[in-house]
Amino acid sequence: MTRTDELRHVPGGRRRTVLISGASIAGPALAFWLNRYGFAVTVVEKAGALRGGGYPIDVRGTALDVVRRMGILPRLRDAHIDLRRLTFLDEDGAEVASIAPHTVTGGVAGADLEVRRGALVGALHSAVRDDVEFLFDDSIDTLDQHRHGVDVTFRRGGGRTFDLVVGADGLHSHTRGLVFGPEERFHRYLGYCFAGFTLPNTFGLVRETTLWNAPGRAAVLYAVGDGDDVHGFLNFARPQPPLDAFRNPEVQRDLVEAVFADAGWEVPGMMAAMRAADDLFFDVVSQIRMPRWADGRVALVGDAAYAPSFLTGQGSGLALVGAYMLAGSLAAERDHTAAFAAYERDSRPFVTLNQDLVGTGDALLFPTTARALEERNALLRGLAATPPAAAGRPAHAALVLPEFAPTAGLSSGRTDV
Repeated sequence: MTRTDELRHVPGGRRRTVLISGASIAGPALAFWLNRYGFAVTVVEKAGALRGGGYPIDVRGTALDVVRRMGILPRLRDAHIDLRRLTFLDEDGAEVASIAPHTVTGGVAGADLEVRRGALVGALHSAVRDDVEFLFDDSIDTLDQHRHGVDVTFRRGGGRTFDLVVGADGLHSHTRGLVFGPEERFHRYLGYCFAGFTLPNTFGLVRETTLWNAPGRAAVLYAVGDGDDVHGFLNFARPQPPLDAFRNPEVQRDLVEAVFADAGWEVPGMMAAMRAADDLFFDVVSQIRMPRWADGRVALVGDAAYAPSFLTGQGSGLALVGAYMLAGSLAAERDHTAAFAAYERDSRPFVTLNQDLVGTGDALLFPTTARALEERNALLRGLAATPPAAAGRPAHAALVLPEFAPTAGLSSGRTDV
């Protein structure tokens, strides 16, 4: 089969066709539910394959109900990391407090999940790979909306027309840029940068996290098991985002080394590991805030529409819940305009509640002044003597998933038929 034939092949004949850009979390989750409702789905992903491994992510509250309904909860429970301890250190490396992680995250011990990003991506892909068309090592080049659909050309060549297109391609969404305009219109910088990488576990850490703080700086060692490697993170406050560093790894490394040049504890060794790492990931801590999540026949889901930042711990949760809500709205409404409006109306309050958790996260993890750090440390010492709350944070479970009654999955949904 030629590349053109592959691009023209749409299973299911007259079923409404949807192209999803992005095969991380929101994309495969949306594909699963759209396929369940009778849509013909294609997922295009710029990477050559699924991205395995990765740092741990959380699945809590309403998102747990989504993965339960998808049938992948047992697999994710098997992959649960079960982080057992979170230790905070002062600038001299002395212990401030060692506490149960749920005390800080607001999670519920024994219920919430923490898994490697790759474990969730793999579970989502496995649930839908036999029913949905995946195009790896490719991406959307152009989009042209019209009355009858969306004409799409692909980076590797060829083109197709879809009834709908959904951008599930992350914080720096290419789809969002094509349809809604430059990222800076929607990007809310939260004042922090971070560099993540793996390094040898020479620290004896097992299922635990150690976090060193100085005002405006933090170094984190995150051991997801008892293996040979740990995740390292170097985080720092910066008034403006370092735009010159985004596409240049050497500039990124130089910037981090300059910020942490006089740091003690294990930081010098971490910087040496960062310099040698082949998996360095550098970015800013930020959110995406948009006045609307759809334009014509194109919609956004997950981080592309409403990234909450890792300070909330709810990026994967919003992606899973948003995918469920978008697919259900499209199935329940014959008209895509009405469906997109329902998706936003019913999902935005939940999204906003969870995005607003960001103030709690930065105050606990990254105090920027000596006084704020002293106040945080005093709070942590009190928390160390207090059992974690059993109920979790209300925002995590603020949305009860509705049941959708499919009406439009097998219709083309076009205005000319």
